[in-house]
Amino acid sequence: MVQYATDSSIAPTRPQFRRWVKAALMQEAEIVLRLVDEAEGRELNQQFRGKDYATNVLTFVYDEMQPLTGDIVLCAPVVSQEAQQQHKDLLAHYAHLTVHGILHLQGYDHIEDADAAEMEQLETRILAALGYADPYSEAAASAVAAQ
Repeated sequence: MVQYATDSSIAPTRPQFRRWVKAALMQEAEIVLRLVDEAEGRELNQQFRGKDYATNVLTFVYDEMQPLTGDIVLCAPVVSQEAQQQHKDLLAHYAHLTVHGILHLQGYDHIEDADAAEMEQLETRILAALGYADPYSEAAASAVAAQ
């Protein structure tokens, strides 16, 4: 299910989100993907991570059994701002963050360097299959470093 809880006029469609989710999903799952505004994104990040700012994507796993259940929250203003700052296509950035959240839902993380490398390679492969450029390419890294 996709929920739009934001005033953002530029957001991916439900079919786009479904395509991205299916590309990254390796098991049966029941997922709610929710687009939020900055206030809700900040509130959720504060409540669940103790961070007083809105972040791009949050993943909540409720049950790891079959089917896997969880929520993915994307903060539309943060995603849009990041895409602009990093000189990325907005839909490509949404695709990347959706894939990223789906991988988190399935137990992938990027705390340790080796895990981060594995997750990034998987994201890159999935995004390439969807027709998107490597989000970790030199151009992306240069844009991030310039922030």
